[in-house]
Amino acid sequence: MTRREAFTKGMKAGIPIALGYFAVSFSLGIAARNVGLTPFQGFLASLLNSASAGEYALFSLIGAGASFLELVFVTIVANGRYFLMGCALGQKFSEDTPLIHRFGVGFYITDEIFSLSVSLPGQLNPFVNYGAIAVAVPSWAVGTALGVIAGNLLPARLVSALSVALFGMFIACFVPPAKKNRVLLFAIPVCFLVSYIASRMPYIGELSEGTRAVILTVVIATALAFVFPVKDEEEAEG
Repeated sequence: MTRREAFTKGMKAGIPIALGYFAVSFSLGIAARNVGLTPFQGFLASLLNSASAGEYALFSLIGAGASFLELVFVTIVANGRYFLMGCALGQKFSEDTPLIHRFGVGFYITDEIFSLSVSLPGQLNPFVNYGAIAVAVPSWAVGTALGVIAGNLLPARLVSALSVALFGMFIACFVPPAKKNRVLLFAIPVCFLVSYIASRMPYIGELSEGTRAVILTVVIATALAFVFPVKDEEEAEG
């Protein structure tokens, strides 16, 4: 697959992500407007920090007059799960993939683009990610800017209903691989159940969604690695 073909494939795969992003970021723009951000500031924030939970935390801190160091710390904590996603994607690259492409893909890791990347068979071509990013991220940024402009004109229920498209895209990402892998078929509902239980537990449920996601990811992934170890290629051939 050439770079152009990979980029085009990523753009096509990124269209449903872009549609979901536009709806979700529109409500994010309303939050940005409520703390006094201009449409350009909202656009720039979403262009450089594509993370819904992280941006909501960021806008809340801006409204509270937090310091720069507080903004940095809370953003890192809220987006901590992306460190784990980056490690997982690093294993999908071929060994000769240049460092610049690893950084390029890593800068715009989101839940949805990560799901798209890990669902692709074989090694990861960074230009597939670039194609998805080229469609999805501008939609996220433009949606935020338009949300700032629209303010609270649209009913909150309508904005919430539009975000359902993002959940449908999530389902489309992990259902096909689960049909081919019994471990995934078992792990996905277990993850949903454990995540729900954790959100209702004392102390753990009080943590931010990002921090809780990091803890659950490490615990569940470690448990599954012991129960269902993945064989290396050499062991499989032997």
